Amino acid sequence: MLARIYLPTRNAMQSGRANSRRWVLEFEPAAIRRVDPLMGWTGTTDMNGEVVMRFEDKEAAIAYCDRNRIPFEVQEPKAVTPKIKTYADNFSFTRIR
Repeated sequence: MLARIYLPTRNAMQSGRANSRRWVLEFEPAAIRRVDPLMGWTGTTDMNGEVVMRFEDKEAAIAYCDRNRIPFEVQEPKAVTPKIKTYADNFSFTRIR
């Protein structure tokens, strides 16, 4: 029952950073998914896959795992370099086409 601690990325459909500032703790799947023969839905017997916990910082998530003796893996976020663009750049004479 390995836990994964990570900082989620922002939604690709939005420019905002909502729901991407809190660290998330999720459990790795312990059982394989099976296909229901009648309906075709997938299911599993592993209920830890439903558990998603959010923490204010990485240290709080690590402390929770240590307190409850849960093995964990921390995935550090990649550094984001913002690309500054303006609307006027679309009409610049030096624009690469």
